[in-house]
Amino acid sequence: MDSDDDDAMRAFLPASFGKQSKEADIAAQIERSRRKVDVPSATGQESKKKDGSGGSDSDNDSDDSDDSEDEDEFPVSHEIVLKTQERAVTSVSLDPAGGRLASGSLDCTIKLHDFASMTPTTLRAFRSIDPFVSKRTAATAEAHPVHHIEFNPLAGSAMLCVCAHPQARILSRDGDILAEFVKGDMYLRDMHNTKGHISEITTGTWHPTDKNLCVTAGTDSTLRIWDINNKRSQKDVIVFKSKAAGSAGRTKMTAVAWKNSAQGSSVLIGAALDGSLVMYSGNGPFTRPAGEIREAHKAQTWTSGIDISSDGRMVVTRGGDDLIKLWDIRKFDKPLVTVSHPSTSDIYPTSNIRYSPNSTSIITGSATGHLHILNPGNLQPEHVTPITPGSALIAVDWHPKINQIVTGSANAETHVLFNPSMSSRGAVEVMSRAPKKRHIDDNPEFTMDQNVGISGDSIVTPGAMQGSRKAGVTGTGKSKDPRRPEVPLQTPFQKSQPDERHIAENIPLAKMLHEDPREALLKYADKAQSDPMFTKAWTKTQPETQYAQLSDDEDEGPEKKRAKR
Repeated sequence: MDSDDDDAMRAFLPASFGKQSKEADIAAQIERSRRKVDVPSATGQESKKKDGSGGSDSDNDSDDSDDSEDEDEFPVSHEIVLKTQERAVTSVSLDPAGGRLASGSLDCTIKLHDFASMTPTTLRAFRSIDPFVSKRTAATAEAHPVHHIEFNPLAGSAMLCVCAHPQARILSRDGDILAEFVKGDMYLRDMHNTKGHISEITTGTWHPTDKNLCVTAGTDSTLRIWDINNKRSQKDVIVFKSKAAGSAGRTKMTAVAWKNSAQGSSVLIGAALDGSLVMYSGNGPFTRPAGEIREAHKAQTWTSGIDISSDGRMVVTRGGDDLIKLWDIRKFDKPLVTVSHPSTSDIYPTSNIRYSPNSTSIITGSATGHLHILNPGNLQPEHVTPITPGSALIAVDWHPKINQIVTGSANAETHVLFNPSMSSRGAVEVMSRAPKKRHIDDNPEFTMDQNVGISGDSIVTPGAMQGSRKAGVTGTGKSKDPRRPEVPLQTPFQKSQPDERHIAENIPLAKMLHEDPREALLKYADKAQSDPMFTKAWTKTQPETQYAQLSDDEDEGPEKKRAKR
């Protein structure tokens, strides 16, 4: 036998006995997750090429190398896309370990994603939460868009949930409600005397060193510090008195940040709708601000993003006046750098801006769907990459442990950006797993009776195929969706009652139930006089009424006789 035939035979025969498992090609899976970004060439370079004055091939090679170097410097070369929301994603957050992702949306729900349970073919949320639905108030619960969701950076077992509602909630990492802060008395004029917010909360954040404290910013011109162990009243209240003309001392607080400073204490900074920036010592007292800038941004524009650097010295703000400004806490009176950046806060007031974990970069989104990575010194873009072209990029977050960037867009997509050589765990683990093997039984077209909607070999309990048991409806007739009205049950008493149409057609005078009784009776007055229904037999034999003749004295009547006496 020739050597070639021998090699062909060896390739055909199995190398071992038993069932052979096919391992996933991890390198190919990760390569499929690489982002395909088309980098258009500059118009100036194209004109130079046409004129022949410049633009050699070596320049193009250098530009391509610069783009590849940027992708290697930042974790943006690969991505996974989570399409679990129905409307715009307004907030994203990762737990301290980087294993669980929470996203809030305008569809009034929070989706929880666990990287440990996802595979390349099962990119879905394991739980959907409506923060304002509980077993106690399921029938009367309201739905509110989610403004902000944030895991506790010190203890990942809790997360702060802020919706378009005066009451913020503390949720567990599984979505259960741990605490609901109290609502204040809206009829009290002095905000120092209310126990909670009296109007909608815009945003909030956690204390940098105390896992039990958080702060919320409201449209009632207050910042309120809460202890999650005491939901009956806030721990401290900061009332911001606006100095803008015509505001009557009140304005809406639009953004808040809380970080440690270089001296070891914490710094609390808030932004207001009148364009002011106010700074407090994070450890209190909060009677007077440590610094205040009245015209930090244009008045009546929504300053949606604010963040403090890791050393607590620099502050970056993103305003609704299409400007990004850099501030120094040590000289908190004028901005160090101001750059132009189109704002999306007029449509999406939760558009944020974030420092990187080591404060070497600043990330934010844009109305065109691009991710901008800025230099923290001069706010110039170091790398700009499209994430959702045509849809605004609203929320961004950069996790320090797994080194991955999470974004939320207006087209209801959540993107997790990573680099296999720089990032760890998270999306890297998801793309390193084998896809879930699909069985023929997973296809409902082969295993379900399309007419009935159940499997052909399934065991049906007697009485389980009633008409009331529809999709989304429980056995008692109540809908699983609290916003859908309850389907009334048809009791045996209701089954024995005739409908209104049957009554109107077969029962005489049934229409009189909906008429005025006086008019209905007067309508038959002439007929009752001429053709009586019940006394018709005595019309001819009925005697005529005869009245007695009264005398002149009797005409006076008994009252006049009494008056004479």
